[in-house]
Amino acid sequence: MEEKKLCGLYMRVSTEDQAREGFSLPEQKERLEAFCKFKGYTIVDYYTDAGISAKTGNYRPEFERLKEDIKNKKINTIVALKLDRITRSIYDWEKLMTFLDENDAYLDCANDEINTTNANGKMVSRLLMSVSQNEIERTSERTKIGLAGAIKMGHIPNQAPLGYKHEDKRLVIDYSTKDVVERIFDLYYNGNSYQKISNILNEEQVLGKTNWRDSSIVAILENEIYKGDFVHGKRTKNPTYYSNVVEPIIDKEKWEECQVQKKRNSRSYQRTVTYLFLQKLCCPKCNRILGGKATTKKNGHTYYYYYCNDCKITIKEKTIEEYFDTFIDELVEYDSVVNQFFLPMIKQKFDEPKEELKKEIKKQNDRLERIRKAYISGAFDLEEYNAEKKIVDDTITKLEEELNETENSEELNYTPQDILLKRDIDYINRVKLKDEYEKRTKTWKDYTREEKANLIMTYVDEIKLGIMHEYIYVDNVDFRESICKPCNDLVQAGYLDVKTPTLFGNLVGYLRFSNYLPEDEIGQHIMRLRQYYDIGFEEAIYYVEDKVFYFDYVRDNRAIIRIFPMEDYCKIDPDMKMKEYRYGIIYIRGRDEFLMQDIDSAFDYIPDESNDSVIYMKEPVPIEIGVKPVRKELLYEEDTDE
Repeated sequence: MEEKKLCGLYMRVSTEDQAREGFSLPEQKERLEAFCKFKGYTIVDYYTDAGISAKTGNYRPEFERLKEDIKNKKINTIVALKLDRITRSIYDWEKLMTFLDENDAYLDCANDEINTTNANGKMVSRLLMSVSQNEIERTSERTKIGLAGAIKMGHIPNQAPLGYKHEDKRLVIDYSTKDVVERIFDLYYNGNSYQKISNILNEEQVLGKTNWRDSSIVAILENEIYKGDFVHGKRTKNPTYYSNVVEPIIDKEKWEECQVQKKRNSRSYQRTVTYLFLQKLCCPKCNRILGGKATTKKNGHTYYYYYCNDCKITIKEKTIEEYFDTFIDELVEYDSVVNQFFLPMIKQKFDEPKEELKKEIKKQNDRLERIRKAYISGAFDLEEYNAEKKIVDDTITKLEEELNETENSEELNYTPQDILLKRDIDYINRVKLKDEYEKRTKTWKDYTREEKANLIMTYVDEIKLGIMHEYIYVDNVDFRESICKPCNDLVQAGYLDVKTPTLFGNLVGYLRFSNYLPEDEIGQHIMRLRQYYDIGFEEAIYYVEDKVFYFDYVRDNRAIIRIFPMEDYCKIDPDMKMKEYRYGIIYIRGRDEFLMQDIDSAFDYIPDESNDSVIYMKEPVPIEIGVKPVRKELLYEEDTDE
């Protein structure tokens, strides 16, 4: 006597199934009921999993209930529309076959002629399952290839993060919010904690928000998209990394340094006592980061130390600062001349495209008009209108300021040659206008502890300590790559000088050497210098083997401003086989004074490169020679005067 078939109708649909094949749940139910009637099966219950894929690992509650009913002998046959409604994995199918055998149960499919009661039927089911799994794997491969191609073209599937927006399906920079991202990275880079940053943004109501959280700051700082990269499937076992798929907001060096900074930053960083080198020193014995302590004596002087509790070692802050004395003023000069003004102005021409800013301002004005119309139509009240309007107005103001800076930058056309010129003028000012120079120029000794700490945080990556017979000393200072690279690039290109120790009789002094620059650039540089000072120029032979050249210092009481090779000897003589090099020497005589009447020009401006004539003046009189301001605030003072 044939066993009576007590059936459980299993229906499953995922979103992609409905879109691709139209297997809706009502359709499946109707067809399965007709199939059971034709076969003479008794329907005991219905089991429905909606919106769930049949991939391995997906939990299907109704399918699990069906299996429990089989174990409890409530049903003995699974009826489904197709084999792939049950599973698309050979591994899962074999497990199900074993389960059915152990519980004397069967599977029947309306569209696939599956019969698991005999060996041939099981073999056919395995073949069909292999085809089904192959189909899903091929579909997955095609999807991955298509997705990879789209990502490489900047079509990022995720929601646009802060600082970006979707435009023609591509992720592009949103210039209305980009600065917020840059500021978050800058604040963190300079030692502020996540909580401190979120507090600052909340206090200022940045983007009209007061719900900034430290978790949102962490998410921004850890997001690779800000350096132009994208990680797909970050939370899976096998994420895929795509490099350089969108325009970056943060350069890669700074992004990486912020990840390193995460390991160093701690809540103890923001203290009431300022330590110059906190988070920069590691114990030379155990390599742990040193802590800081301070003691105030009866005379009111405070002394600072760094220590390792485990190794019981201590080093005075003064010892480390004395090591810095050999180059700190150069670092301060580089920071004030190069990094705080010229490089941002040069970089800005690339980072702030004028057309993009104009386009974003237009979009914000359109948004402002939509807000106004919505208020008129009664979509929101006056308070909401004013709040929304303020956010857009602030954004437009910020964008217009950036556009103004970009246009000023383009008009003034700041170049690396300007850096060369400014440093030479500063050097001459130090010699010829010593009192005025010292009064106007801020050196390391003039910095507050907070300013010193900020400078070290900005430029220094790590200070390596050594130990010898219990004596702790500074072994090396590692500077941040993002700072060193532009500096090294300027040195290599000849636009930044290097102080080189030189023997003057039996004394050691320093000369300012530069790499090779083309003759026409040197000529223009000299002519621009002569707008301010009647500097001299002559050539000298440098004897390579003896490492010496002759220059008459005594004559006219001359001082060397800069020395540079007249040819690119690094290229034409890489093995240093030549015996002699020709060097150019720019110098100034003892009698040469500043040529302009307005002394401010010597410190606040540099001659424009369009001025290529020499000015000789017997008596100082006001004259317009065309100059560029060397401090950003002077740009806006000129705008105000107009």
